[in-house]
Amino acid sequence: MSGTALVPIAVLVPILATDAWVYSDARARHERGSPVVVSIGRFEIDSPAAWFVGCLILWIVFFPLYLAARGQAG
Repeated sequence: MSGTALVPIAVLVPILATDAWVYSDARARHERGSPVVVSIGRFEIDSPAAWFVGCLILWIVFFPLYLAARGQAG
């Protein structure tokens, strides 16, 4: 396997790891009764599954959004 073939893997693995972390952190916070919630107009992200899918589909937007909302949730 060439070095250039490893680049997508080297990018994908950390992204998938952060997606898994977002899900487990959001689930733990949800179970403690302090979910991480973001509302943008009528669009609301409030469940661990929604955070996971958002990060999976559009990581560059949802991961920083989760970190910011997590900081505000305390």
